[in-house]
Amino acid sequence: QVHLVESGGGLVQAGGSLRLSCAVSGSRFSITVMGWYRQAPGKQRELVAGISRGGSTNYADSVKGRFTISRDNAKNTVYLQMNSLKPEDTAVYYCNADPLVGARLWGQGTQVTVSS
Repeated sequence: QVHLVESGGGLVQAGGSLRLSCAVSGSRFSITVMGWYRQAPGKQRELVAGISRGGSTNYADSVKGRFTISRDNAKNTVYLQMNSLKPEDTAVYYCNADPLVGARLWGQGTQVTVSS
């Protein structure tokens, strides 16, 4: 059975930093794209950042220059370094992973709260 285990969320003051991690285990197939989405109360889930197996990245405009996504293919782990956090970054952050075969995988979500 495939598991995505997230860690690193929490409460931080505006201007602070957090680092999220997400490890994929149990997948029979190589993981292609990995990424992070977030969902704030009353809003739709939105893409934060994505990274291909080769390291190509894309970011939501709202986080460009503040967040950095990276991955360790050997560990099937993706990271999201979040700097200069703002109250509007408050949301549940979800990790996703796309196996070469099969449906997109999702983590359970980790809460990030930024106080003003």
